[in-house]
Amino acid sequence: MSEIMLSANNRIGDKVVTLRAKSEVYIMPVFFSQEKGIDMSRKKLIAPDVRIWHNEAKEKLDGILSTIAHAEETARKEDMIGDWLKKVVEKHLHPERYQQESSKKSMYDLWEEYLFKKNLSNGRIRGIRVLIRAIARYEGFIRSTEKDRKDFVFDINKVTKDDIGDFMDYLRNEENLSNEYRHIFKVLLERYPSNIEKGKSEIKGRGENTVITLMKKLKAFFNWLYESDKTSNRPFDGFKIGTEKYGTPYYISVDERNLIARTPMPTKHLETQRDIFIFHCFVGCRVSDLIKLTEANITEGILTYTPHKTKDEGEQAVVARVPLHENAVKLIDKYRGTDKKGRLFPFISPQKYNDAIKEIFTIAGITRSVEIRNARTGEMEVCPINEIASSHIARRTFVGNAYRKVSDPNIIGKMSGHVEGSKAFNRYRNIEDETLKNVIDLIG
Repeated sequence: MSEIMLSANNRIGDKVVTLRAKSEVYIMPVFFSQEKGIDMSRKKLIAPDVRIWHNEAKEKLDGILSTIAHAEETARKEDMIGDWLKKVVEKHLHPERYQQESSKKSMYDLWEEYLFKKNLSNGRIRGIRVLIRAIARYEGFIRSTEKDRKDFVFDINKVTKDDIGDFMDYLRNEENLSNEYRHIFKVLLERYPSNIEKGKSEIKGRGENTVITLMKKLKAFFNWLYESDKTSNRPFDGFKIGTEKYGTPYYISVDERNLIARTPMPTKHLETQRDIFIFHCFVGCRVSDLIKLTEANITEGILTYTPHKTKDEGEQAVVARVPLHENAVKLIDKYRGTDKKGRLFPFISPQKYNDAIKEIFTIAGITRSVEIRNARTGEMEVCPINEIASSHIARRTFVGNAYRKVSDPNIIGKMSGHVEGSKAFNRYRNIEDETLKNVIDLIG
């Protein structure tokens, strides 16, 4: 028997770092290939005990590789050095070595346990890490500016409703505080606790919606702590976070969508992203779900998937079901087999996809002005749609145009993955003057 050794290459700038780790998976070398991994088809006659051993080894190896893939998606390249791969594998194989009694764990250790056990989407994890860093800076700021609180920590067992309110005010005002106390924040941004991933080296202002979203994440964390018997403290009891406020959703019409679909693109890259965007408009899912779709999500011409965001927010799981339009099917056929990961399309990162969408709108001449709500100030502003277009406009295009035809949110929600009674649909009731005029014509 030989142990399978794991390795991964990480490119940082012009340098390639090779990481290695032991798998603790032992097999007979004859049943292993670099292309297929543990491959039992290489020999026709295999003793039952040998087959059982190697099937178990394959399951163990598949679990390790899945953990590594998830860790790679959420880690920063500069952190993937040294014994990074070894620690990822060891934590998977021997979680007991990394477990402590809850009473001895720091809040940041509990955050990591929360992220691991909740199995959240990558976007959700990034948002929570923004919150974790903000809490660390808040702790440091209090210790640096209040003489009687030099040992202050955001203790899960001691934090009060007043502390929650103070932290929410801090989130609202952190940009101003960072400008007023530059020397303090220079240190805070450079010297996070060792178990916190670093973020950007500057503080940007937050709108009220962003603050409310962060506070909801913190409340969900405290709910988990309480439900997991890690604390009896409930600091959010009686605390009002508030509700996010949004403007009327803007989206493109069917005619504008079709114009984009038939507009020639100057590069193959933009043509591909244009086609993905058009498909996106036909299915209306979130981009985090879009980039995971494979042929396995399609049965008898119907696309089915479970929206990750719904699960992340603790809502009852719903399965979105979208009958595929013939034009959507043609796009799937056009790109079948082109993605190395076996997905429906050769997706790029969500941010690069957003950048491409803005360029595609400009090339297609979709530049009309729309009124949007400024997330920072809450004021309404007028902007060219091509300058603010993003992947989410495809989802709104699907929902908005469907809502104009059938104003029943429950029917549309079965396709878009919105839970029944979703507040999002209330915004679509305010949609276009043309709809209102049609209603008047009907009763005239």
